[in-house]
Order: sequence, then structure tokens, then C-alpha cells
Amino acid sequence: MYHEHTIGVVIPAYNEEGYVGSVIDTLPSFVDRAYVIDDGSTDDTWLEITDHAAEYNATHSATNGYDARVVPIQHKVNRGVGGAIKTGYLQALEDGIDVTAVMGGDGQMDPDVLTKFIDPVVDGKAHYAKGNRFMKFQTLDAMPQFRLFGNTLLSLLTKISSGYWNISDPQNGYTAISQEALQRVDIDGMYEYYGYCNDLLVRLNLADCRVADVVHSADTVYDDDWKSHINYSAYVPKVSYMLLHRFLWRLNQKYILKDFRPFAAAYYLGAGVTGLGVAKLVSTIATRREQSDNWFFTMLSGIVLLLSAMVLDRIENEEKGVQVRETPTSLSTTDVFKNGRTESKAIPADDD
Repeated sequence: MYHEHTIGVVIPAYNEEGYVGSVIDTLPSFVDRAYVIDDGSTDDTWLEITDHAAEYNATHSATNGYDARVVPIQHKVNRGVGGAIKTGYLQALEDGIDVTAVMGGDGQMDPDVLTKFIDPVVDGKAHYAKGNRFMKFQTLDAMPQFRLFGNTLLSLLTKISSGYWNISDPQNGYTAISQEALQRVDIDGMYEYYGYCNDLLVRLNLADCRVADVVHSADTVYDDDWKSHINYSAYVPKVSYMLLHRFLWRLNQKYILKDFRPFAAAYYLGAGVTGLGVAKLVSTIATRREQSDNWFFTMLSGIVLLLSAMVLDRIENEEKGVQVRETPTSLSTTDVFKNGRTESKAIPADDD
């Protein structure tokens, strides 16, 4: 338990033999339940999970009425990291866990900094907290360039899709979520591929949840043992299409059906007018007609409408995102930046 809150950790693992055991062994003492999900691994990941779980449970007594601290769960077939996390989230809901974090089974997430992701949720600053490596530019050199470019592109697309315009680095998997947020969003319908984290942000916005970006160093992730299961040639198009679908879903559900906002119509009108301008340009080129400015002004009008809709969308969602940043003082403090204001608080010591 941590500050009167029960804490759960979901640990998805796919072919993490040699890594996932150490993640279990180094779980902080305040963690009440750890759901370690073997997502259809083809190596000895499941054996390693069960062995280390048994050892951990034998040396760490269960808390708050639970029968064990570490709960091994096995998927017979691979469902993707989102599917594994979904299984853990649903189990945490069933167990009544107050705050549920996610830590990878590859050992790339430092357990010593888990509290800085839990704190914004425990303190009521946010319903969901996630890491943001872009908030610490001096460590971005540690991130592979192709990964940095991909994350930057997906960050922009996710801002548009989710409505969290001041939240970045959506692919960061070090997260914590409140029980209330898990109850509000449709976890059963959550995307199961690697874009689960982007999909979850859209769902959180639809549920009017606050999201906190927590400063997170890339140095602790991209070390010599760093590896990735992602096939980027398939990943980027697939997730981009999902984000377009979720954007339209958010727009229709929240700003047309639930409570109409004019900028929703501006999005559709802007897309239509821009598309018309592109069609005019293609027609001009195909028929080799003399140069006409009609396509240019049509396309420009559409782009202006789209940008105006984005500005209004950002204003509508301004207060739903906060940033949590460490300050370089002798005391460990966290600054919460919201709407240009700064709130400082001491980071509490870990509780058992």
C-alpha cells in the first residue's frame, strides 16, 4: 500500500526469458498485486514467471486480504502487448486496486522511479500518468533516430486524435491509472496491438479524465540491452489508420452526439474543402489546362478551417493535461505545470 492506496502493477511479457524474472524480483515493497502476463511466449518465459513468482510470494507476505502478491497469468496465444495489459487491467478492476501501473517485462523500466508515476494519481492531480521523454531533451540522444522520428510523428497524430494537445510521447509505456479511470473507459474494447497506449488516450478523453505527463529520461530505456519487438513497416500505417478512426469516433461521440461543438463541423468542412482543392489540382495537372488559382484558394480555405478547428479543440481540452517535472533542488520536489501556473510539492517517501 502507498499513501492509503492499494497499488497494482501489470507486467506484460512476450519472449522475455532472462529478463522478466528480475522485474518480479525488484518489485517495490509497497506493491500489493503484480499481474505478470505471459502473452503466448514461445520460449521459457512462463516457466521463469512462475518460478520467480513462487519465490517472491514465499518471501513477501500478501497484503490487504489478497492471497498472493504476484499473480502469474498466461495467454495461450499471443494477443499483443495491449491485450496483455488489458488482461491485467481487468484483473486489477476485479481486485479493487486503487492505482494500477504498467511496467514492461523486459526490465527497461526502473522500479525505483515508480512512485513518480503513481504520485499524480494518488494526489488527485490526474486519473492517468505516463512518462514523457521529450520533457528531458538532454537525454534524447540516447533514443535511436528512427525511433525518435516515429515517436514525434505519432505524438502529433495522437494529439489530434485524442484531444490531449499538451501531452506528448504517447508511446511511453511507463504509466499509472486510477480505478475510477478504468471504470470510466471501455477497457474491453481497448486496442490490443502496440497502439493500445494511443487508443487509451482517446478513451480517457471521451471519459473526461485528466492525464499527466511525467518527465522520464530516455537514458534508462535505451541501454545496451535495449530491444524492440515492433515491425515499424507494419506498425506506423496500422496505428495511423487506428488513430484516424479513433479521432472520428471522439469527434462524433463527444462533440456531435453528446454535446455539439461548432469546431466538429469545422473539422469535417475543412477536410472536405481541402479534399476538393486537391481534386482540382489533380484535374488541372491531368488535363494540362492553363494554370488556375482556383485549386490553391480552395485548398487554402480548407487548411484554414482545419487549423481553426484544431485551435478550438485545444482550447476545449486545455485543462485535461498537466505536466509533472522534477526540479533540481536538494529536496526531491515535483512541479505541476497547468495552464501556465506552477504548483510545487514534495515527493513523499515510499510506504510499505
